[in-house]
Amino acid sequence: MDKILIEGGRPLHGTIRVSGAKNAALPLIAATLLCPGEHTLYNVPDLRDIRTMLRLLETLGATYHYPEPHTLKINSDGVQGFEASYDLVKTMRASVLVLGPLLARLRRARVSLPGGCAIGARPINFHMQGLQKLGAELELEAGYVDAVVKKRLQGGTIYFDVPSVTGTENMLMAAALAQGTTLIKNAAKEPEIGNLVDMLTAMGAQISGRDTDMLTIQGVDELQPAATTIIADRIETGTYIAAVGTAGGEVTLSHCNPRHLPSFLEKMRAVGLSIEEHDSSIVAARSGPIKSVDVKTMPYPGFPTDLQAQIMALMTCSTGLSVIDETIFENRFMHVAELHRMGADIRVEGGRAIVSGTGRLSGAPVMATDLRASASLVVAGLAAEGVTTISRVYHLDRGYERLDEKLQKVGACIRREKE
Repeated sequence: MDKILIEGGRPLHGTIRVSGAKNAALPLIAATLLCPGEHTLYNVPDLRDIRTMLRLLETLGATYHYPEPHTLKINSDGVQGFEASYDLVKTMRASVLVLGPLLARLRRARVSLPGGCAIGARPINFHMQGLQKLGAELELEAGYVDAVVKKRLQGGTIYFDVPSVTGTENMLMAAALAQGTTLIKNAAKEPEIGNLVDMLTAMGAQISGRDTDMLTIQGVDELQPAATTIIADRIETGTYIAAVGTAGGEVTLSHCNPRHLPSFLEKMRAVGLSIEEHDSSIVAARSGPIKSVDVKTMPYPGFPTDLQAQIMALMTCSTGLSVIDETIFENRFMHVAELHRMGADIRVEGGRAIVSGTGRLSGAPVMATDLRASASLVVAGLAAEGVTTISRVYHLDRGYERLDEKLQKVGACIRREKE
């Protein structure tokens, strides 16, 4: 098991290339199950979660290879398996995304209840209720969702009480091969869903309403393999901008999309960063003090819950009071205890964290508790006096491609060692 050591106090200067988005790549990989043939995905990040999803596809009968780095070819000709076992699903909640495509293609799916980061309940009732609306019969038994459809999924109307990203993605994939028209109301609008819509459309699906909360899918009889490019990771982009905020300096984030971070970039300007937006890059700089701001996480295009921990680390470096409201996941403040070890003054009241910026942090041994919490500890460590040692960084490797190497190239004193 690895650990990361950071000696803080060094400003960042240079260019970081943003990788493809994990949260876009995973549903696109699942979508290759919808039809036989060889699919091609470009800009695929090299991450633990991607490898887990590919192992899952192998157990179902698919094969894959990388003809070159970050280009992935998946052949789903041999897909006959319909069970996603607990051994794989327990490490990554996105494994539930195979439920919709397996049911649409094979009319049978058995998927273990998902795992992943311990940041909340993340129930899959949205997935189950939606598939039932399309005519599937589902049972929960021994920790598995067992789903069957006797003939073919039928179009229907699906309404989400709360926008669900993976729920919307699963329904899109299932409805693409359903008979008739499906309406998804109060659908999630994240850019990653738009990426999936583009892939399904290239495969022959008929979908309207992209980037809105009302998606209409006219089911087709069959789909064909397609080639799709995975969008840039907006959460990785935001994490490095937050790092510039704590460490200071000026960094260009290349191969990213500023339009996917509207609320976050406005908050970064409010805290005192200079933000220049270009077509496929962002220049972030900080020369003065950090100002405190209040944050409330919201579904897209609101402030992303996946950047809440990082901005909290940034707020500990301010000299004012900030209030951070987490409305998406009920247990997403586990990083607070670790930031306390670094000298942060944070009080948690239910789904609200009140940060009294101390203007300084101290290096300390800390432990990563989930994917985004681990990123917040890196962001904090770049500003801290002394050495910060972060253990259990396998969480970090689930969602950030060579983060330590990228930060090294822009001047951070960061290195990885074996525990």
